Amino acid sequence: MKKLYITFGVLLVLGISAGILYLTIIRPGSAELPKDVVMETAFDESYSFENMPKKARLIEFMYTNCPDVCPVTTLEMSKLRDELEEAGVFGDEIEFITITIDPRQDTKEVLKDYASLFNVDKEDDGWLFLRGSEEDTKKITDSLNFLYRDPGTGDIIHSTFTYFLDKNNNLREQFTMGSGFDKDKVYRRIMSTIN
Repeated sequence: MKKLYITFGVLLVLGISAGILYLTIIRPGSAELPKDVVMETAFDESYSFENMPKKARLIEFMYTNCPDVCPVTTLEMSKLRDELEEAGVFGDEIEFITITIDPRQDTKEVLKDYASLFNVDKEDDGWLFLRGSEEDTKKITDSLNFLYRDPGTGDIIHSTFTYFLDKNNNLREQFTMGSGFDKDKVYRRIMSTIN
């Protein structure tokens, strides 16, 4: 019986290790953003995923009524933006993209108000706040394996990752959202990739 427990324990550890390896090493490089998606920005412009500028980007999925991880992550990203601006790379070499997963509730006006909370008040700030059809939103989230669903309560259940892509749109790393978002780690990762 003891051998059975040991065997089970070893298999469990191997399974968990394989999962961690897949999620941190293998999976990050395998994303491909769909090129047939065009979304609307909070400032009434169009953003085409086919004609993305050659920049690294940090992609966040959120919804404005999120009670926890979304606003905390966006706040940390705004602090990160300030550091990247000081380094002279924000907007030119790295851009942020925040995409709502609740386009029905997050109208252009709602998204614009949300962006202004983080001192984004025009299109060329280097930080895009996007909304699209539910179908196009799903195409983007699926390409990064970001999962979400609305159980009917208005509180959307969703994955808790942000996604860092290099200038060729290769997924380099996933970062935890909310209080686990390590701004300093993300900064170092961005700088080591763009330099």
